[in-house]
Amino acid sequence: MAMTLRLPDDLDQTLEKIAAEQHVSKAALILQGAELIAERHARRRELGGGLEFVLSHDAELLKRLEDA
Repeated sequence: MAMTLRLPDDLDQTLEKIAAEQHVSKAALILQGAELIAERHARRRELGGGLEFVLSHDAELLKRLEDA
């Protein structure tokens, strides 16, 4: 899917430098960043689900530990 992305000049210059250092295109660099954001979001959702599971299934144990 094609997309137009408008970047502030300072960010565009920074990404250009990083892309040159890594020997990749700026588009590839931005794609890597988008993938990292998607992975981070998925990880946070998994952790949140795990936390909710523990809080709901181990509420009594957590209460006893709190009182100890």
